[in-house]
Amino acid sequence: MNICVVGTGYVGLVTGAVFADLGNDVLCVDNDAAKVESLRAGQMPIYEPGLEEMVARNVADGRLSFTTDLTAAVRRSVIVFITVGTPPKPDGQTDLSAVEDVARVIGQAMERYTVVANKSTVPIGTGEFVREVIEKHQLYPIPFDVVSNPEFLREGSAIEDTLRPDRIVIGAPTQQVAMTLLELYAPLERPMIITDVPSAEMIKYASNAFLSTKISFINAIANICELGGADVTQVMKGMGLDARIGSAFLSAGLGYGGSCFPKDTDSLVHTASGLGYDFALLRSVVEINRDRASHFVDLITKALNPLAGRAIAVLGLAFKPNTDDMREAKSVEVIERLLELGASVRVYDPVAMTAARRMLPAAVTYCESPYEAATGADAVALVTEWNEFKFLNLERLRAAMRRPVVFDGRNLWEPERMRRLGFEYHSIGRRSVLPTQS
Repeated sequence: MNICVVGTGYVGLVTGAVFADLGNDVLCVDNDAAKVESLRAGQMPIYEPGLEEMVARNVADGRLSFTTDLTAAVRRSVIVFITVGTPPKPDGQTDLSAVEDVARVIGQAMERYTVVANKSTVPIGTGEFVREVIEKHQLYPIPFDVVSNPEFLREGSAIEDTLRPDRIVIGAPTQQVAMTLLELYAPLERPMIITDVPSAEMIKYASNAFLSTKISFINAIANICELGGADVTQVMKGMGLDARIGSAFLSAGLGYGGSCFPKDTDSLVHTASGLGYDFALLRSVVEINRDRASHFVDLITKALNPLAGRAIAVLGLAFKPNTDDMREAKSVEVIERLLELGASVRVYDPVAMTAARRMLPAAVTYCESPYEAATGADAVALVTEWNEFKFLNLERLRAAMRRPVVFDGRNLWEPERMRRLGFEYHSIGRRSVLPTQS
């Protein structure tokens, strides 16, 4: 099947590579000529495990290619996937300008029946909006259909999530057009649900908003645990064993970040308001999440006060492990606040430091390893729970530090072990511990 994927960000590039790997002829389009040239040269604009190899394999086999010519790509394709960015406006509303631009060109370029699939995360009513834009810009009437096919991939496991999704959602105006996408996805042999277009658009927002709610809920519980002397990790285990609740997205820490949860929760609040409903629950979710970085810095300040002149090693910069994505990363808030309070900051991340340099203040020092970052530090602050941090030589880390104090923003380590190893250890929703006295 000839497919066009418009946009080569996380969603577009992974979608294009996977569809090509399934035997389709895929043309990925981007209006950034330099990015297209880099992709043609085999250089990935993002870090995603397994993606570079999959792209290279399918480019070599002639199933995947890249272009800036959207018009030509539309005319050769049976399905056109829109996977462009939908960033938030200052008031939380979703910015659909990129979607509108693509729809306009599709309308102008279309020469035969085409299925236009919205895979970008968009609010209710966008399918109808895209249909109106295409109709308005058609040179002459040509039949087409607009469907909603939201993605549910997670950065860091995007290939796996695309190949083996929990469900495939197809929002279509008719069963006949839904069959086109069913045929495309059939090789995956995964559960599929066919809905109307608005319901499919809502499924994506409702899913992300619910997961955001779970994260903020356990972080609110962590705050209570800190005040009452309980252990949030034990609370989480006791809750998670309830099949109605489950343990996924129930880990206390610094809250959610990245390109999806923050903007999608804000967008749903805005959409609800526009429809006449005050989504007070979700507004509270956003507010709790907004407070997590400052809560963590307050924990550091309380233990080290004053912070002026202190050297802090920050481990982990990306918003989550296995990605170099710095969008809405909690590290940015934490580091900026530490610098404001007079501390010096040394940082290390396995893959995100190049991206971080574009976002962090110039005063930050970048290090080649966790141990280099910790050398001479008054404290280590863990912000992103990369797997390699689980297996650090903690004795070596302690020996490098000026003062063995650890602030664990993701509850990666066990308090009792840290105490035995000689650390003063502070974490989220758990009692702080002091080192064993020799």
